[in-house]
Parts: sequence; structure tokens; C-alpha cells
Amino acid sequence: MKRQVLASESFSLRNRHYFLDFKRAENNSNYIQITRSEQQPDGSYKRWEVIVFENQFAEFIQAFSSLFQSAAWYGAEYKGMKEIHAEAKASKGIKGMAPEQRPRERLMALGAAELDDAELLAILIGSGTPNESAIILAQRILAGQGADLSGLKGITLEQLCRFKGMGIAKSCTVLAALELADRISPASIPSYKPVCIYRPPGHEPGNFFEYS
Repeated sequence: MKRQVLASESFSLRNRHYFLDFKRAENNSNYIQITRSEQQPDGSYKRWEVIVFENQFAEFIQAFSSLFQSAAWYGAEYKGMKEIHAEAKASKGIKGMAPEQRPRERLMALGAAELDDAELLAILIGSGTPNESAIILAQRILAGQGADLSGLKGITLEQLCRFKGMGIAKSCTVLAALELADRISPASIPSYKPVCIYRPPGHEPGNFFEYS
């Protein structure tokens, strides 16, 4: 069985040519071959090859991923990958926002009435996921309930927990807030019938007639 080229990419830069080939060997194993071909002053070409075998793909891809992330920080003070990951994570969350745009700070400065539904819900949620802030998570929950705050009415613990990033603790906090809001709503405040108490002349104290 001859070697097969399963996929191939190439690009050139001046007198240099690069080839990236995904191949299958005669023993039916796969490998990646990276080739650099450079033209020499006499018109001939010199080639360099690097081969990565199938059992090394995971380490090879991980190494390239780390290299690209480090390159993205080129020009900044040196940071290890742990610090780069921590900073990238923080920039995606609420801590990466300007202070005047954060929900809690906006509530303290402007009052709760000035916050939109997602911001208020984000305060209850407290934190998002590694890939999204609490505000984005709140917007996703609202969108999943018809993009309307009223869609949260009657939502269950199981339904909230289906949203990625919503565990039992966060879901219980939201449900408790919804229940409190329902209990103090005008529709839930009990009404009382006014009663007038009248004591006719000559009646002993304690003997009352009630009129409504």
C-alpha cells in the first residue's frame, strides 16, 4: 500500500514554500508532514521536513495551542500560561467590565429601578461561567423563557438547572427571590373588610354592635 495524501495545504513567502500534508503511511497509520522548501542562490531548492506521528497528535496540537496563546501576548511583560489563563478568564467576566458598567455598582449609584432585567437577574446569580459573565448567563436564561421577565414565573428548579452555569445554589437563590416578589405583589396582599364598632347609649362597656 502506497503512502496517501489525505489533506494538504500550502503557502509561500518570497522564495520559501511551506507544505502541510496529512498522510497515511504504508502500515495504515496517519501522520502529519511539515515541509519547508527554500530556493538557493543557484536556483536549486533545499527542503526541510518535520513528521509528527498519530500517537503524538495530542501533544503536538497542545504545544501549538500554547504557542499561539503566548504569541497573542507578544510585546507584553512575560507571563506564564497560568497567569495568561487567569487574565483571559477575568476579562470575560463582570470583573473585566468598567466599574460604572457592573450591575452592583450601577445599583448602588443609580438605584435598582435603573437596571434592566438581565442586570437584576445577574446580581442574583452572582457569577457566570469561565466563558461568559453573569449578565450573559442571565440574558440566556431570559431568552430561553421568551425574552420576557414574566417567563420566569412558575419556572422550576429543574428547568433553571438545565441552563449551563446554573447549579442548585444559584437556582435556589433565583427561585427564592421570585417567591418573595410574588408574596409582596399587590395581588397577593390580603384585603380586609372595614368594620365599624358602635356602642349605643345605656349598653355596658364590652357589649358592642358591629356594622360593616
